[in-house]
Amino acid sequence: MGTKFYIAREEDILAGKITDVYFDRTKEIIRAKGLEDVKVRLEIHTGGLPSGYEWAVYAGLEEALHLLKGRNVTVYSLPEGTLIKENFPVMVIEGRYIDVCELETPLLGILRHYTSVATKAARFRKLAGSKTVLYFGLRGAHPAISPMLDRAAYVGGVDGVSGSFNKETIGVTPKGTMPHALILVFGDEVEAWKAYDEVVDESVPRIALIDTFNDERFATMAAVEALGDRLHGVRLDTPKSRRGSMKSIIEEIRWTLKLSGKQHVKIYVSGGLSEKALYELRDVADGFGVGTSITYPPSVDMSMDIVEKFVDGSWIPYSKRGKFPGAKAVYRCGVLDYEIVRLETLPTRCREGLMVKWIEGGEIVREPPTVEDVRDYVLKQLKEVPEPTPT
Repeated sequence: MGTKFYIAREEDILAGKITDVYFDRTKEIIRAKGLEDVKVRLEIHTGGLPSGYEWAVYAGLEEALHLLKGRNVTVYSLPEGTLIKENFPVMVIEGRYIDVCELETPLLGILRHYTSVATKAARFRKLAGSKTVLYFGLRGAHPAISPMLDRAAYVGGVDGVSGSFNKETIGVTPKGTMPHALILVFGDEVEAWKAYDEVVDESVPRIALIDTFNDERFATMAAVEALGDRLHGVRLDTPKSRRGSMKSIIEEIRWTLKLSGKQHVKIYVSGGLSEKALYELRDVADGFGVGTSITYPPSVDMSMDIVEKFVDGSWIPYSKRGKFPGAKAVYRCGVLDYEIVRLETLPTRCREGLMVKWIEGGEIVREPPTVEDVRDYVLKQLKEVPEPTPT
């Protein structure tokens, strides 16, 4: 463990040291009683989805494969980014139980957290329609997981993420505007906007933050005058204690820009946005910066259970009560239209097999797709599902 930050080291996660103590005790008992060679099939599946959710985005597979690589197991999984439903199998792990026992804690943690964040991001993406959605939520979580949060939000479909490290971690150029602190340091909005324009790389759109000192409409026109045609847009991050009706403020700004022949200037909104808030503003704003709602999403429940046991040369369905025994395969007829059968059984209705082999004998046999490919896969499916009810 780190001595300055309470974070797990990657080598400790891979070694199975970041686990619940009862798994350590379980391994000790298995060894003491000579049960090391008991082979099982473990299934990871969703439980119930958050209230009002019809689907979730399965995410985190790339890290899960990195965790399982090198263990003497075979792993089947849905492709990362697949839209899934409640009580839905997403992964099957086949091998000696003792070889993966202690990985249940980190494995479920990876898949459950990734899936929860990606799902929330996808809901915002769907609700925003053609409008831009950026993820600005890193300051709400421990910095150790900032790369994970940005990746999960990005594969969920947001148009950009703000972490300055993203080019090195996930190959995505970070996006963002300017903080109030910059304007407060200058003590003058116009001077801060001009300095931003003079110093920041030309590839970065000039988006002026307009709610630090003055009325948003007047500040918008001041930004137009200061930056002219170089002004790409304005951002409103007005605190709730000052904003009144955000929709009315945006409509006022939009009208004034139109009167001035500057209707090309985009209007972006951020600051505590919920799904309902975005939904109510999507007809008047051009884009949104969403933070806390994605960083702290409702949890998509997942469990990992033994569902088959290898006995006398055959796989036997076997589980605790309350679970569906037997390892399962998933076939797709269309988005959210699935047929679930036993792993070795052929489907009767659907033909596209999704539960494919990723690891065999500890070796990765199928390379994970790129982050862009996963995101494109999610966006393609989102086109086929109804708009969620905003929460």
